[in-house]
Amino acid sequence: MKVLQICHKPPIPTIDGGCIAINNISKSLIDEFGSIKILTLNTHKHPFKIISFSNAYLKKTTIESSYVDTRFKVGDAILSLLKNNSYNVSRFYSTEFKKLIIKTLKSNTYDIVVLESLFSCGYIKTIKDYSTSKIILRSHNIEHKIWDKNSMKSLNPFKKVYFKILSNQLKKYELEILKKIDGVACISDNYKNEFERLNSNLNIETIPFGINIKNYRFKDKIRDNQKLKFFHIGAMDWLPNSEAAKWLINKIWPRIHKKIPNAELHLAGKNMPDWINSNQKLNIYNHKEVKDSLKFISEYDIMLVPVLSGSGIRVKIIEGMALGKAIISTSLGAEGIDYKKDENLMIANSVEEFYENAKKISSGNLNQKKIGINARKLVEKNHNQKKISKKLVSFLESVT
Repeated sequence: MKVLQICHKPPIPTIDGGCIAINNISKSLIDEFGSIKILTLNTHKHPFKIISFSNAYLKKTTIESSYVDTRFKVGDAILSLLKNNSYNVSRFYSTEFKKLIIKTLKSNTYDIVVLESLFSCGYIKTIKDYSTSKIILRSHNIEHKIWDKNSMKSLNPFKKVYFKILSNQLKKYELEILKKIDGVACISDNYKNEFERLNSNLNIETIPFGINIKNYRFKDKIRDNQKLKFFHIGAMDWLPNSEAAKWLINKIWPRIHKKIPNAELHLAGKNMPDWINSNQKLNIYNHKEVKDSLKFISEYDIMLVPVLSGSGIRVKIIEGMALGKAIISTSLGAEGIDYKKDENLMIANSVEEFYENAKKISSGNLNQKKIGINARKLVEKNHNQKKISKKLVSFLESVT
């Protein structure tokens, strides 16, 4: 089977969860078929760096890129608003990338074109005009629901209305896209159910986020419960992460630190804003962007994921679980993960609940080590890339 994968950002370097998810699919397809073709957009936020790719990867993908400026422009946003078009999607459209797709389709024949996220769907007409390939959308989340949630929680009247408009535009666009493609590979059963409600006739399958378990080795030794090292990691140029960090630093951590004064909070992530500083008085340490996120996760004890917005599976939670970490997350943060509360993941949706979970761990009422071991078992069962790769290939074959 010949596969063309079209990405809205480069799969490498794996600087965020989206890149990791794309790259894992790329590697799965390469492992199954020997080689694939990758075309990717190149943006200011996610630049294409040829030096990041191994020679073997370049040979097996012949990856090519084209730059598009996705930075927010007020004039373009207003124009999209007036035309009732989704500015979220139109920012990722480039005539140069369209030319690259046409050139690729003219010189090769593909059985399947995999579109990574809704932001790659602006090129469906081009694909249909120049090929007879089946088209699969690899859905990382349901985009219109993100903005619908943002609208509901916003206190700013203008933003509330604007976010609602964006949500309606995205929903309209998503419904149109579902009529033009041959299938959707969803990242969780929750999203599969949502897509089936939107279009019950479409071929839809759950293809979870997967990892190579061998790359995640965890230690079962734990620290003194009164000297716990809590941590949070995430790209701070993504609104849900910066929002979570603000809630954590200003509200949640002072409450935890008061009860466990020897505990530490370690923060890491790219594009750390100036307002996030280390605070020795509260035992807060800002590591900023770290070279090896897995090493960072391995060094500390309890992962805190206080996200209040956004959508999709949190890759860092899966990675933390694979490394045997006990994790306290909001229900939203744990969305799409088949967890059992207090068995392999702890859930907290308020400052008090984060505090209570931290207190239970420090007092020994919740077994940190056992939760971490159970978390690892869950990842081995549900997020093993080898198993997922077979399921993905089976799905692609069913569509063709």
